[in-house]
Amino acid sequence: MATLGNPQNTIEIIKKYNFIFQKKFGQNFLIDTHVLDKIISAAGITKEDVVLEIGPGIGTMTQYLCESAREVIAVEIDKHLIPILEETLSAYNNITIINDDILKVDINKIVNEKNNGKPIKVVANLPYYITTPIIMGLFESRVPIENITVMVQKEVADRMQVGPGTKDYGALSLAVQYYAKPYIVANVPPNCFMPRPNVGSAVIRLTKHEERPVEVIDEKLMFQIIRASFNQRRKTLVNGLNNSPEIQLSKDIIAEAIIELGVPENIRGEALTLEQFAGLSNIILSKIK
Repeated sequence: MATLGNPQNTIEIIKKYNFIFQKKFGQNFLIDTHVLDKIISAAGITKEDVVLEIGPGIGTMTQYLCESAREVIAVEIDKHLIPILEETLSAYNNITIINDDILKVDINKIVNEKNNGKPIKVVANLPYYITTPIIMGLFESRVPIENITVMVQKEVADRMQVGPGTKDYGALSLAVQYYAKPYIVANVPPNCFMPRPNVGSAVIRLTKHEERPVEVIDEKLMFQIIRASFNQRRKTLVNGLNNSPEIQLSKDIIAEAIIELGVPENIRGEALTLEQFAGLSNIILSKIK
């Protein structure tokens, strides 16, 4: 069977099925075996593992996953790719293909059926416009996951792993770091894909924390505060929170909470660590009550 990491084989199968790349699905197929190897080894996939692959495309990485894992569940939104996947993965009996939108799939049900509720690993080459909703959806739905290894736009990967005071630091950095430890595995230039994207990509591994890194009483409130403080980056934290429709407190009480946290009243949100946001949300919660 032809391995699709070889660009020639990718071209052949695309021609055979007259496949047309869909811009709306952000389709860029990986054609570099070194990158595929790096993804498999970064995810630490063994014969014990059940792997969820999001967006298998024509099955390039899926072939590698089937070789390495006990079982693979591949969720593909584009129905035109299903017959191609059935051909390219015909040699494997440890693959289940689901034609659906990952945001609508009950992943907890899959984990219970395929892995008795034990943590799975997630691998994905994500379309850039939907990276954040998919990753946050996986974390927030409390699906038992060991790690998520994803190909994303390079600047999104950078944003996920930076700390306070940098220009890339924002709500995404804090959300990802609240749930997981990010590690950039490799940078991937455009020529590793077909068709070539206009931007550089990166593989990032998010290893889920066993325990949350901070003590926070109301997660939802903390993320409202985080969003409000980055919605208007140039404003002080007091003004950012005061302008947010989600936070129903007077400016004086917000200022009081910030001082209680032990930081200057005129601080900007981008200077706060995850721990400080957790502390602030606990203080604000006590004031709301």
